[in-house]
Amino acid sequence: MTLDPSYLEYPMRRRGMDHDLYPWSNIAERPPLALPGGARMAVAPLVSLEWFPIVPGPAPFRAPGHMQTAYPDFRHYTAREYGTRVGFYRLLDAFAKVGAKATVAVNAAIAERYPSIVADILAAGHEIVAHGIDMDSTVDSTVPEDAERAMIVAARDTLAAAMGTAPKGWMSLARQQSWNTPRLLVEEGFGYCLDWVNDDLPYVQATRAGPLVSVPYNHELSDRQVIVVQQHSAESYVEQMKDAFAWLSGEVERGGAPRVLPLHLTPYVMGLPFRMGAFEGLLEWLAGQPGTVFATAGELAAALPGEAA
Repeated sequence: MTLDPSYLEYPMRRRGMDHDLYPWSNIAERPPLALPGGARMAVAPLVSLEWFPIVPGPAPFRAPGHMQTAYPDFRHYTAREYGTRVGFYRLLDAFAKVGAKATVAVNAAIAERYPSIVADILAAGHEIVAHGIDMDSTVDSTVPEDAERAMIVAARDTLAAAMGTAPKGWMSLARQQSWNTPRLLVEEGFGYCLDWVNDDLPYVQATRAGPLVSVPYNHELSDRQVIVVQQHSAESYVEQMKDAFAWLSGEVERGGAPRVLPLHLTPYVMGLPFRMGAFEGLLEWLAGQPGTVFATAGELAAALPGEAA
């Protein structure tokens, strides 16, 4: 049996991925980031601040962390609420102790229901990026473009009303995008996005509407992945973050450009009392490393050569 020659014909076969958002590039061959103060390492705390409806709606898929048991699922709902009532403020206190500025990915529902939380984030000097409407506002390729645009606009405008200015950064629920998402974000005024995890450093995507900076936050380094999914302790999480820092800083010492260690945090996970001591110790250790700064997603986007987020 002979293979039909057309079987091997694939117009997107090339170096890189099957789209035109960006070309493939080697991390060792790019111009270096211009981190604040000429630092060689950046630590980038990111907190997901989310509101889960107590009964999931008709979304394309259920976001991680959503309700699970027979409804009303008070056990998981109140555990998530613990994050906004208690855990998040423990994280704010931990950042304040070391002078760290964080990026907070905020559901618009948080701004509607708990405007004081948004005020507290801004008063502490942290950055807010839009994170959908609530944890039902997931998207995939089945969501019509006009419906996705409406969700992006609603999230942006609700946060803008609470913040006094529109957010410039975006993080999708579950990091899930449709084919249209990057272009829609640019068209609606966003300059950078936190969804894609294919790099250690920010880079530029080229959409039909203009450039969009991708600021990666590695999923495998998140507290939810390490502690909830892999069932490791907070002490193990700390050890893994120190290992990651050591490896990245070693690349810098061997002649590489500056590197970024992301700390993706979940208030109802890391904010529990038996984990906070380990986490505060990690922040203190990171703050004491020479040539290291804490940076927000916006600062990382602006550190990319030729970019100003």
